[in-house]
Amino acid sequence: MIRTFEVYKGLQKPLIYKGFKGKYIFWGLGFLVGGLALGAIVSSTINTYLGALVGISSVVGGIIYTASRQKDGLYNKPRNKNIYTSPITLQRGLSNINRSKLMLLNFLNHGKKESV
Repeated sequence: MIRTFEVYKGLQKPLIYKGFKGKYIFWGLGFLVGGLALGAIVSSTINTYLGALVGISSVVGGIIYTASRQKDGLYNKPRNKNIYTSPITLQRGLSNINRSKLMLLNFLNHGKKESV
């Protein structure tokens, strides 16, 4: 008799904690720990009140930065809407280039503006 077991594959959704998703949970924790450490260092070396101000401002700034980066998406890919064209350089031996491909490229590039 063969025993079979079902494999639990998870919910197929990113982990969410207090509004932060996936990798941004670790970003938030990193800013929290880093801000507390920076505040403690400044507090012990310079001034207690300045250390508290630096610690609180770095934690709040880091959390705001993390929340703003999260709005770009979990997998932030570059989304360029520019049209990139490369110039066609012709050298000696134009007869070697297939003329139909050259005409097609000229047709496709005609009327499009290059973005800078």
